[in-house]
Amino acid sequence: MTIFSKIIAGEIPSYKIAENEIFFAFLDIFPLVRGHVLVIAKIEVDKFFDLPDNYLNSLLLFAKPIAHAIEKSFNCNRCGISVVGLEVPHAHMHLMPINSANDLNFTNNNNNNNTSQRTGYTPTTSRTYLQFENPANV
Repeated sequence: MTIFSKIIAGEIPSYKIAENEIFFAFLDIFPLVRGHVLVIAKIEVDKFFDLPDNYLNSLLLFAKPIAHAIEKSFNCNRCGISVVGLEVPHAHMHLMPINSANDLNFTNNNNNNNTSQRTGYTPTTSRTYLQFENPANV
């Protein structure tokens, strides 16, 4: 069982942003920037493109209101999206407020530092930053 499966099961606490039958979105515990959200499939599949086609078809539609909330809530040019998949063997994507391609550079992330020192926030307070236009659809 991956750490993401444990988060979905509630065995590990998370700061949930959105959830439906097949996806779960939550704040990254080691964010590159404020508002860094992880979107994960509820099934445990290692590689992103090994997800069933119906998951791949639905993933961006699930992420769309989250991306709009990120753009509305943070001073950024757009919401960036990244699929890396090396950290946890569980298909997921990253959504982040960005102003340049360099904002998506994961080699800049130093997980040995305290999250609040790196980004100036804690996940608890960041949850309130996201402003959904239509929360019922998330």
